[in-house]
Amino acid sequence: MSQRILPIDTTRLRLQVLSPDDVQRIHGATLDLIETVGVHFPSERALDILHGNGATIDREKQIAHIPGHVVEEAMSKAPAAYTLCARENPELDLPLDGYHAYLAVDGTGIEVLDPYTGKKRISTKQDVADSMRVADYMEEIALIWPPISAQDCPTETRALHELEATWNNYAKHVQTESIVTVHEMKAAIEMAAAIVGGHDELHRRPILSIMQCTISPLAQDGGSIDASLVAAEAGLPVAFMTMASCGFSGPASLAGNLTVGNAEVISALALMEMAYPGCPVYYAAAQTAMDPRSGAYTGGGPEDYLFGAATNHLADFYHIPLSMGAFATGAKQPDWQAAFDNVFAGFLPVLTGSDLLQGAGMLYGSRIFSYEQLLLDCEIYSAVRAVANGIPVTDDTLALDVIKNVGARGNFIADKHTRQHIVDLWQPRFIDRRPYSNWEADHKGSREWANEKARWILQNHQPVPLDPKLSAELRRIIASLEQELGVK
Repeated sequence: MSQRILPIDTTRLRLQVLSPDDVQRIHGATLDLIETVGVHFPSERALDILHGNGATIDREKQIAHIPGHVVEEAMSKAPAAYTLCARENPELDLPLDGYHAYLAVDGTGIEVLDPYTGKKRISTKQDVADSMRVADYMEEIALIWPPISAQDCPTETRALHELEATWNNYAKHVQTESIVTVHEMKAAIEMAAAIVGGHDELHRRPILSIMQCTISPLAQDGGSIDASLVAAEAGLPVAFMTMASCGFSGPASLAGNLTVGNAEVISALALMEMAYPGCPVYYAAAQTAMDPRSGAYTGGGPEDYLFGAATNHLADFYHIPLSMGAFATGAKQPDWQAAFDNVFAGFLPVLTGSDLLQGAGMLYGSRIFSYEQLLLDCEIYSAVRAVANGIPVTDDTLALDVIKNVGARGNFIADKHTRQHIVDLWQPRFIDRRPYSNWEADHKGSREWANEKARWILQNHQPVPLDPKLSAELRRIIASLEQELGVK
């Protein structure tokens, strides 16, 4: 297992995509939409909570019209900072303090590029376990969603099987986005509580956080809302992600699309705070633009990159952490397009201070998981991290005495200062810096090297194992629910 995590310091370089006035106008428009148009909440429990806090409810249409001051009051109760905890080792915990960015694998894709055959195929529970072992090995990966779906498991409990495979092969923090029923959420909480030693300890050290998707425009999924209320009560951090698409599920204009998505996210998070004041929540987003020629989901482009930078201004306005869909390229394979997308999509959110960067290893808009892409995205992240560190200027780094000592037309190779600082220079693992003649003799490149490394990890890396008694307890919880539901 990786014994450390490599966060990015987001305090040195900063980019401002939205001015404070821009953010205030989007916030004002957001409150206008939530109150006048309303948001669809197909959950009687949610509607009752909202009504009890001053919202006007259209029960027939399941639309909640929430006054702006009610939304603001609820959001003011959300904590600005908290910690996402690792399975056991506190040194792998992730403080969401506004000063660090962490890389994550997101999901849940339905296909995998097999690392041995190179062929695309339907994903299985074993693929979930294998992908976890590779992610566990990589220092750049700080947290995980199961990146692929265990499609050989029953639909009713599939998300729980994915969690079981994850916790048995991965020791860092875990998120899930595929628990959309109350019974699955209760079982997931039982599994997490079993690992940490009880519900009180889980509340203190949340080793699981929850991600849900909104339905654009201006709607929530009833199952996701009800499940999230159960999670919030247990103290698990909860997020709602908008994926509003310019020209399709949101306005074609970027500011309008931001506003629609903001209304979806903030209305759901406000509900959580109304139900359980002070519960940890975070903002999540992966807005995009519809391809004007085909209507397809793009998964990359200038609009996506700007959304990645702009959304943290909104999250900062509400004083909550942000999880940004950053790396999940629309490319079909690890290629030039994937690199083009993920460099921009990974760098811009860092420049505005995003806390979590999602999407490493995912292709075709998070439909396909690729081991090669995961390792190449870690390389991109490591380069972004190096750039984000900026250029420290101190007496030591200015090296004035060293320069004077070497003098004109000298060289610094043998100098002690060089030996001390050469290790600070960024070193790639998969970028080809060989002499041209070496490349002529062997045309292997980044993708082939990433594949070889992934296969080595699969064959050699064994994560810190979960206690066998705990593994058995996780299986028992799943089996008990399957028996209750009549799953065969």
